[in-house]
Amino acid sequence: MKLFTTLILFLSVHGLLSAQNKNDVPQVFQPGVISKGDYESHPAFSPTGDTLYFIKCSYDLKVSAICVSYKRNGKWTTAQVASFSGKYMDADPFVARDGKTLYFMSNRPLKEGDPVKDDTDIWKVTLSATGWGDPVRMEAPVNSEADEYYPTIADNGSIYFGSPRKGGLGGSDIWRCRYENGKYQPAENLGEAINTPGNDYEAFISPDESYLIYNSSTTTSAHLDFYISYNKNGVWTKAIKLPEPLNSDGIEWSPKVTRDKKWFYFSSTRNRWADTPSKAENMEQFNKRLQGIGNSLADIYTVDFEVIEKLRK
Repeated sequence: MKLFTTLILFLSVHGLLSAQNKNDVPQVFQPGVISKGDYESHPAFSPTGDTLYFIKCSYDLKVSAICVSYKRNGKWTTAQVASFSGKYMDADPFVARDGKTLYFMSNRPLKEGDPVKDDTDIWKVTLSATGWGDPVRMEAPVNSEADEYYPTIADNGSIYFGSPRKGGLGGSDIWRCRYENGKYQPAENLGEAINTPGNDYEAFISPDESYLIYNSSTTTSAHLDFYISYNKNGVWTKAIKLPEPLNSDGIEWSPKVTRDKKWFYFSSTRNRWADTPSKAENMEQFNKRLQGIGNSLADIYTVDFEVIEKLRK
């Protein structure tokens, strides 16, 4: 009996440790429902966690729409194109604290009927009792003549985004416009602790502005990794690269942290089928590898945020 009890205790502890270890390794989010082996990326949850906005796009990123799925009775619904998307190249959704304002990037024209823009701007759309309204382009100093993308908003209203606008340190930099007295202040470059001579693109700002997670490349966008910087008394610490398996040999996109600080969501082009199979594949097996989840097109991943929090300790 004592041996049996000891064995059960061992298995229970071992199972707990396995679960914890599993949470430490990024897992594909809702395989077959949200992540399907197409190009699914850039997840953005509502504050309540029961609505997910994300993008489906072509491999060259020239065709992109914002899609939405709802959690109903514990299950995520089949995604649909969001009511305000589906015509232009829309991407990078971010849901504000109130859950009623969504920011995104688009190449849509300033006026209906005009040609699409050569650059991308940041837009916002507001939710009412009748649904999402018409998108509104944000004015300067948020938008400029250059590209703007990946907006995220701190709880004090300050907006962080990527842009290759003039005055930067590299090809693309991370910028901030503080929100004061009801309007956005001139854009500030976040400086050398974060920005590099290469390209720095997509930054998630924590609600209290205490940390920033973003993706960066020292050369081209062919390989992007996640970095994190902490705000110490108003000064950003030198960014450090997140360890594997948060980073991989693929492209890491769109970092987001849930408001309860429980989960880190992101997208990645990591390929789980790259290893040589043990034997030659038939067409069905080969197509499964090429077209399945983890095929080096972007999938949405989730991992326990504690993995990142440990880096601060």
